[in-house]
Amino acid sequence: MKNFAFIFVRGGSKGLPRKNIKLLAGKPLLQYSVDTALAVPSIDQVFVSTEDAEIADVARRSGAVVIDRPVELASDTSPEWLSWRHAIEWAKEHYGAFDGFVSLPATSPLRSVDDVEAAMRKRIEAKADICISVTPASRSPYFNMVKHTDAGFVELVNKPQGEVTRRQDAPEVFDITTVVYATTPDFVLNHYGIFTGKVTSIEVPKERAVDIDDIYDFKLAEAIVQEQC
Repeated sequence: MKNFAFIFVRGGSKGLPRKNIKLLAGKPLLQYSVDTALAVPSIDQVFVSTEDAEIADVARRSGAVVIDRPVELASDTSPEWLSWRHAIEWAKEHYGAFDGFVSLPATSPLRSVDDVEAAMRKRIEAKADICISVTPASRSPYFNMVKHTDAGFVELVNKPQGEVTRRQDAPEVFDITTVVYATTPDFVLNHYGIFTGKVTSIEVPKERAVDIDDIYDFKLAEAIVQEQC
């Protein structure tokens, strides 16, 4: 079975400008994902899809193959699913057919090799179309997440059966993380969106599930990396 890993990075970032190549503990953020992908035994090739020349240079120096992403697929409003399709078609044309598609977003630099391997294995074992990564949620729609009603009051997002007075009594819920997405080229090319197929998941601890969107996320990730050194 041939598996390809893909990292999708754009030059534009509103929450934290140029975050994908910002130095995290002395190393470009993007390089963390490339390094992990290259270290996964089950991955045969690592690609970075980007429209940005500076990002492409970092990707090449990190050891990845660069896919030139069309500018129209790199805007704030362009669905990443379309970039997945573009990358699959490009990889098939230049490197031949492959069996497993793995997306490793650059915004999750703390993932482990085992996380990636576990997602690839779980998809196959569960006979699922895609395996995503999740982490225990800090807040619960059954306990401490509310929405506004038409009358101007607030109520729980999801009303549980019976009274829930402790968070521990509410149904267990998880946050989707950007640690890893493991699927197949056929699923991406013939469907649109993660939840249009059979979805399974692996659980990742919070210390490896940091998703960098702003400077506070960045500083948290940096503190964790420095503590591990």
